[in-house]
Amino acid sequence: MSDQIKKQIDIPASRSRVWRALTDYREFGEWFRVKLEGPFAVGESARGHILYPGYEHLIMEVEVQQIEPEHLFSYTWHPYAVDPEVDYSDEVPTLVEFRLEETTTGTRLTVTESGFDKVPAHRRLEAFRMNEGGWEEQVQNILRHVSANP
Repeated sequence: MSDQIKKQIDIPASRSRVWRALTDYREFGEWFRVKLEGPFAVGESARGHILYPGYEHLIMEVEVQQIEPEHLFSYTWHPYAVDPEVDYSDEVPTLVEFRLEETTTGTRLTVTESGFDKVPAHRRLEAFRMNEGGWEEQVQNILRHVSANP
């Protein structure tokens, strides 16, 4: 098992358009399926109710690490923290990075989640497996969202 998940997708839209879909908390919520309470700010937590079927009872919480306009947006979180009876706050979070680069046809989005080697051994494999599939779905979600809302 690797320490990181990496997904890449080419989106036929400008870098500024993809950036807005990533960093405007309302747009992020639309394609990510989460109703965030407020905007992203470096050093601040962003949280909200997950809207994905079967996970509506959960709150997503991320700590924004970096916002480099139209280039890099990153946050930390606790991967696959789905048991409401478990306190994940003592675990070392993983780092999620969204990187944008221009291509001849639009924008390449690279999503990397790293730090799985720090996830407790008893849940590391499942967290990795679930997020591997989750990121595969999310890059398709942002592609559909940007394509439908130019």
